[in-house]
Amino acid sequence: MIKIYTDSCSDLGGDIRAEYGIDYIKCATVRGGKETPADLDWPTYTPKELYDIMRSGERITTTQIMRDEAERLFTEEAKAGNTVIYLGCALPLSSSVNTAAVIARDIEKQYPDSKFYCINSTNACMGEGLITVYAAKLRNEGKTAEEIVAAVEEKKNTVRQYVTVGSLDMLKRAGRVKGSAAFFGNLLGVKPIIISDKNGQNVPITKVKGRRQSLDELVRLTKESVVDAASQTVFIGHADCMEDAEYLREKLLTEVGFKDAYVNFIGPIIGSSIGPGAIGVFSFGKPVEYAI
Repeated sequence: MIKIYTDSCSDLGGDIRAEYGIDYIKCATVRGGKETPADLDWPTYTPKELYDIMRSGERITTTQIMRDEAERLFTEEAKAGNTVIYLGCALPLSSSVNTAAVIARDIEKQYPDSKFYCINSTNACMGEGLITVYAAKLRNEGKTAEEIVAAVEEKKNTVRQYVTVGSLDMLKRAGRVKGSAAFFGNLLGVKPIIISDKNGQNVPITKVKGRRQSLDELVRLTKESVVDAASQTVFIGHADCMEDAEYLREKLLTEVGFKDAYVNFIGPIIGSSIGPGAIGVFSFGKPVEYAI
């Protein structure tokens, strides 16, 4: 059996994980020196509670995948005779995929018949989730592990991410966006538009004055880059700003022509880096060529 894994950075809710048969390895958040598994089903905090902590000015940091959990899950799969395909967060943002690969190689030595494929998805947040769902669909269609890996490697660079944030301060503190300080300055009301470049690095490409204008810009950029919207479910991730997510959903369905939209909270890992009020649109489109 082929098992499809991702990690906490994918921001896939329990509903869609169950629908497509996707498992995930937890990363962790760190608050006040205490490490807590970043569970996408929110057993520790509700999304509002987590984002309210950040709104109060408290910083929450994050870790890569939890090594003990990865070892446990991978060992269980090896014992069961399963093949594992793990799609990890983009390497410029996390070393999770490298850690998973080291763990997998050790387990393969213990269980010679086991097979693990650890893929740098070159995406994060729901971009990582989108390419993971694509892999799961191929598995469910009966493709072999080698066929899935080859298809994912070809497809992953067509994931288009357009994100804007609620606060520049949170983005600067997290330091997850290349060149952000020089780009943003201290302009009041500026909302950056952030993409994932071809290597998976988050980078601002333009800035818009005002929240509603920034949402409209996400729609415009998506419409400009998407390929075959009518056959796709667009993914929308939001950091506790459901009203804006519903606005985007309506615009993307009516103006861009997506078949459907999947809306979910941005999870604890990405949310702790990008902050409350962040929102993004993720779809398959023209290959990403920009690189910093």
